[in-house]
Amino acid sequence: MELVWFLASFLLLATSSFAGHQEAEQGLNHSALHLTLYHVRGHGSPLTSQSLPSFSDLLFQDQARVDHLNSMFTKTKTSSVTNSTSHKSEHLFGPNFVSTPVNPGRSVKMGNYYIKIGLGTPSNYYRVIVDTGSSLSWLQCKPCTSCYEQAGSVFDPSASTTYKSLSCTTSECNSLKLATLYDRCTTSKECQYNVRYRDESYSIGYLSRDSLTLSRSKTLPGFVYGCGKHNKGLFGRSAGLVGLARNNLSMLSQLSTKYGNAFSYCLPTAHGGSGGSLSIGKDSLTGSSYKFTAMLPDDQDTGLYLLSLSAIVVAGKTLAVTESEYKVPTVIDSGTVITRLPMSVYTELRNEFTKIMSSKNKTSPFDELLDTCYKGSVKKMQSDVPEVRMVFQGGAELTLPPQSIMYDLTKGLTCLAFAGMSVTEEVAIIGNFQQQTYRIAYDVSNSRIGFAAGGCT
Repeated sequence: MELVWFLASFLLLATSSFAGHQEAEQGLNHSALHLTLYHVRGHGSPLTSQSLPSFSDLLFQDQARVDHLNSMFTKTKTSSVTNSTSHKSEHLFGPNFVSTPVNPGRSVKMGNYYIKIGLGTPSNYYRVIVDTGSSLSWLQCKPCTSCYEQAGSVFDPSASTTYKSLSCTTSECNSLKLATLYDRCTTSKECQYNVRYRDESYSIGYLSRDSLTLSRSKTLPGFVYGCGKHNKGLFGRSAGLVGLARNNLSMLSQLSTKYGNAFSYCLPTAHGGSGGSLSIGKDSLTGSSYKFTAMLPDDQDTGLYLLSLSAIVVAGKTLAVTESEYKVPTVIDSGTVITRLPMSVYTELRNEFTKIMSSKNKTSPFDELLDTCYKGSVKKMQSDVPEVRMVFQGGAELTLPPQSIMYDLTKGLTCLAFAGMSVTEEVAIIGNFQQQTYRIAYDVSNSRIGFAAGGCT
């Protein structure tokens, strides 16, 4: 998909240094970058003083993400821009793997995970959203005709000796149509991109090439990305985003020639979590006891990662729903917080969950999206929370602890972190809240997705 915002919380920021980061590189055959992961509200975080978004904002942002995923899959995504925007934008000025940290952006008006990347020569560093549903990577660029406020300096292409805007005749420009459903050439023959989202967020600018730095010793010359001149929307205070979708313009695809067409990540929790990382390359599939499920074909070229959910087990009891009720396109996504299930499956999950929880805990109505809530915190009621297992085709599974089943919305109010699909939604989504602390492997070359517990240790 392309962009990322979701419910929980989590910010990104841009910065011009790797201050406080530690890195260690290992043997030649397993060359890797290890960066210390910082929670945005952790000790020493510059974001500690940031105010948290209201829960209604978080719900809106998560639903915007869901709407966007649905629009991509059903091909209803806007394939062109309005005349006013088009007019305005016309005048815009191998064997190794790389591992970088993934942080939960707790204090932004959105919830996402981010990494640090360096761009340009000399390299400056920025915090950017990581999105498995996005193809094109982009950053805000000077001179910025209209940009949102970001933390840190905006990338200045004129200060980079390796920056180059791409022309309309390049193969990368020809690939834009599939990656963003939009391509356009300016009067100066520069290739213009336009990424738009269902919540009316967008990034418009020039398709560009520059040196990407993932550590002091690991660079990708000629990294293709969008240099954004007009940017607006639910991006928090990030510098932009990097896409990891199944598309040849994604960062994954561009790194795959050297490191292999695979990546893995562990998403840490927002509360005191540590050890989160993003690892790119085939060696990211080693070192963990993965159980794999098939990655389903992407027949509509959405770039999304699809799999097959086959069962849900609550406190050892398999939900009484038929196999056919699970047979909807199911996306595993880094940007959606709350897992969305077919309504019949969700109803059975809620009923079984409520039978166990309501005998010892007082229910508390809250919202039509999260309709199963209780007074208290996850910590206080965790001994009462039944185990939930999500089982996928082939036997791979996510066994969820209480902290990945219930979400502390406000002080004294906790809800089941699942929701049913609405009548207008056509895809189910495995959200990031249920993925936390697992190592999730995307073996794109062999069309499979793996899960390993304890991935953030």
